[in-house]
Amino acid sequence: MNPLQGKRIVLGVSGSIAAYKAADLASKLTQAGALVDVVLSEGAEHFITPLSFASLTGRKAHASLWEGDAHVLHVGLGEGADLLVIAPCTANTLAKLAWGQADNLLTLTALAARCPVLVAPAMDGGMFEHPATQANLETLRQRGVQILGPAQGRMASGLVGLGRMLEPAEILGHLRLALSRGGPLAGKHVVVSAGGTQEPLDPVRYLSNRSSGKQGFALAQAALDLGARVSLVVGATAAALPTPTGAERTDVESAAQMAEAVLELSRMADVLIMAAAVADFRPRQVQAHKIKKGALPRVELEPTQDILLAVAEQRRQVGRPAVVVGFAAESEKLLENAQDKLERKNLSMIVANDISAPDAGFAVDTNRVLLLLPGGVVEPLPLMTKSEVAEAVLARVVGLLAEGAGS
Repeated sequence: MNPLQGKRIVLGVSGSIAAYKAADLASKLTQAGALVDVVLSEGAEHFITPLSFASLTGRKAHASLWEGDAHVLHVGLGEGADLLVIAPCTANTLAKLAWGQADNLLTLTALAARCPVLVAPAMDGGMFEHPATQANLETLRQRGVQILGPAQGRMASGLVGLGRMLEPAEILGHLRLALSRGGPLAGKHVVVSAGGTQEPLDPVRYLSNRSSGKQGFALAQAALDLGARVSLVVGATAAALPTPTGAERTDVESAAQMAEAVLELSRMADVLIMAAAVADFRPRQVQAHKIKKGALPRVELEPTQDILLAVAEQRRQVGRPAVVVGFAAESEKLLENAQDKLERKNLSMIVANDISAPDAGFAVDTNRVLLLLPGGVVEPLPLMTKSEVAEAVLARVVGLLAEGAGS
């Protein structure tokens, strides 16, 4: 399911201080399973060496237009690549790409490329906004080149403005997205909820839970990797997690806000994956002022809206979403409670995990789950990373959609 696994990526590096970030990007791509061929411009070699990239990728890095069999090297690099990304891409290299110049191995390879091309501009204050640079960018966009960034921030000169290269993790997300187009969920809209909600007691206190949101974010990334359009509804406990590149994010705090967002987004969606840990109860009355320490308040609770039951009713009315996946976090009678929830809430599948296990569930990077489907189907999964669990869940979702399409 990893869209980078086994893909050939040509990473072009031009002469910018941001070249040090390209080393991190090369490393991340290699760790993700990509085969990375690095091509440096002459200017880039003043900031970083080909040996640095060769050490990180395990493959020879190229710099000279005249090295060895370089008269055909650019053809092999350009035509054999699944993606060409130039990061950092200076104003000078942007101009050469726009005008089709081929005076170094990097620009020559770009001319020979028959794959998607992405560039991550990096330049000092004022250069990005210059009309010449903007005209060159527009020329490249019209040719189908994808422009990544740049970001706002402090430059090497000390100026602050638009021109910083995007961080490697964000660029990696864009590359995953580019390679995922046409996947088995292409054209499908997947809604994922993640994280825990907070129910206010007074202006400073609230009732909440230990959900980190990591599993939900992994599910969103897995759906993106399969080509889906993804809407991610994020509870307050997961607010600090970075948004997977390409996901449309909605932040909420309370269970009521979560319900409103999920019901609205899922009304015309194909898939809902309800991984959020939504509060089951909330204070019946929220105090207008902070409860003083000396007072011992009596807190009366009331139930929050059951979002999955509301979704089940919505499905009866509009027939969407076609697939609904629920989660059951249990501390006892795992299989029995999960089976009851699967049937009572008319789910397509439920993912059940024992939150009492120290190596699975809340606040860790691993999970051990059971997948339950209607008809008594129970599939136990071994201890996995949450990313691996997400891939397993999405693989079943693809199958459920196919079964529905064929029925």
